[in-house]
Amino acid sequence: MKTISILNLKGGVAKTFTAANMAYEIYRRGYRVLLIDNDKQGNLSKAYSRYDAESVAPVTRLLAGDWQGATELIQNTDYVGQQCCIDIVTSNMSLFGATWNLTKEDSENQTERYKRFADIMGGFYDYCIIDNPPDIGLNVINALAITDEVIVPVKVDEDALEGLDIVTEQIEDAKAFNPALKLAGVLITSYQNTDGEAAGVEWLEQKTDFNILGIIRYSKKVAENTFMRKPIYEYSPCCGAAQGYKKFVTAYTGKAR
Repeated sequence: MKTISILNLKGGVAKTFTAANMAYEIYRRGYRVLLIDNDKQGNLSKAYSRYDAESVAPVTRLLAGDWQGATELIQNTDYVGQQCCIDIVTSNMSLFGATWNLTKEDSENQTERYKRFADIMGGFYDYCIIDNPPDIGLNVINALAITDEVIVPVKVDEDALEGLDIVTEQIEDAKAFNPALKLAGVLITSYQNTDGEAAGVEWLEQKTDFNILGIIRYSKKVAENTFMRKPIYEYSPCCGAAQGYKKFVTAYTGKAR
């Protein structure tokens, strides 16, 4: 199982949208995908219509170590094929309390709460995609501990580009407990072909070492789609965002639909 963390310390860069649509595109290529909603806002859980505000969330139980069998934490989504699926470990605001409680524990395994779960599920799924909040709490540290590659969604503006250095530093720090962790690259989101944004992409290509994994064009259909709870390709397959994620995942996995 290849584990991918979607991470950026800046909000509003389409992290959750990327996790949701990357999972869908990987699923469409015949793979089994496990999503972990590692953000207390639960937006990834909402995107797949599995959000529950009232119960203790499965990801909260995972972080707290309050589980016996891994299947207790996993829910199916509406995407199930003969040999492919999208399943999810959901989140809600209860994750905040679990993260806070873990900071107060004098425990040697503070960074290993997700490891046993990942080891168990590694034989059942081809990909695990983790949607992370825009911070470095212990829930994110635990995610990085089981991550193979980090993908950083960015919007092309000065603040976002400056923030890439901070993300890189955090990844380097996380290698202390996960030496295999690496930065796969950046995914440019909500791209509009203006002179300013074109210059930003050129700067990334020529002046930095960041690998550009793909460019997702801005589309008004993205905002509309938030109310539909569907992957963007199902809502508007011809829009720039849908085609962008399709092309990106083909390049990332090496497999077309």
